[in-house]
Amino acid sequence: MCGNSRVCGVNGIPRGRLGLVSLVRCSWTNTPPARLKNLELAAVGGSDVHVKMLAAPINPSDINMIQGNYGLLPKLPAVGGNEGVGQVVAVGGSVTGVKPGDWVIPANAGLGTWRTEAVFSEEAVISIPSDLPLQSAATLSVNPCTAYRMLMDFEQLQPGDCVIQNASNSGVGQAVIQIAAALGLRTINVVRDRPDFQKLTDRLKSLGAEHVLTEEELRKPEMKNFFKDMPPPRLALNCVGGKSSTELLRHLAPGGTMVTYGGMAKQPVIASVSQLIFKDLKLRGFWLSQWKQDHSPAQFKELILTLCGLISRGQLTAPACSEVPLQDYQRALEASMQPFVSSKQILTMC
Repeated sequence: MCGNSRVCGVNGIPRGRLGLVSLVRCSWTNTPPARLKNLELAAVGGSDVHVKMLAAPINPSDINMIQGNYGLLPKLPAVGGNEGVGQVVAVGGSVTGVKPGDWVIPANAGLGTWRTEAVFSEEAVISIPSDLPLQSAATLSVNPCTAYRMLMDFEQLQPGDCVIQNASNSGVGQAVIQIAAALGLRTINVVRDRPDFQKLTDRLKSLGAEHVLTEEELRKPEMKNFFKDMPPPRLALNCVGGKSSTELLRHLAPGGTMVTYGGMAKQPVIASVSQLIFKDLKLRGFWLSQWKQDHSPAQFKELILTLCGLISRGQLTAPACSEVPLQDYQRALEASMQPFVSSKQILTMC
């Protein structure tokens, strides 16, 4: 058993629980000053679990935490990474829910997954089937959960109903496409125009997307004819804000709901008075961390197992991923900050 744990740490931060999130809250556009640090591994207590991390993605929420622009900011210093999958190495004498060899994922954000191993409390992790694809397991606990809850919790959708979303190539967007297809829902998927638009379109349609449009296409007057052949969307999922969210609202069915779960454009969501009065459109927000606060651990476990079932049946796959060894974290961080990112960066510790 190793007595030290390598993690992504920050220059100048004293010894402790270190990570990229332990930067002084600041904005940055390239890569934060970071380095690998060796940490003492805590002793395994009676209700603790020793976990060897296998893989952990770099998500926008991880970047937002470092910048101090997130609803949950861990006490500094802290290890980076909100999501990932690990394998149990040892358990304390009071642990009953997991055993050595099990795969586990974080029960909540802020656990600190960008490291080789750690000792967590049993309540901090959830066991999952160990026969899942590694990338699917590593990206299970955030984006697919967000996608599933937004599809299930805001409108009583029936097979054949239509959902419209922006940022459709994001991790959540790709999960929405696949889960919607499994539920018999039709999707209109909006993305920014880009050089590889046709390649992206083919990728999203292979996941089950019915239509893929650019934001510029959605603004064209001839889109009225397009929507004559589609049931008006009752649910819109917004991860962008600004003009993009305005267009989603414009095409919502009367009485429909737009759920905002991100703000990539860093611009406000604006709804006209007429949309609120005459179309009775509803504006809602969704944050998975809040959902988990409002629901029991057992309900989150049930959600995870539902998604594991979709993965096992081939109805839900991980987004396109690039695996990067932990020691090359600088390259992964730089890639995650690039525009038109085509794959999610996953730090691997194996």
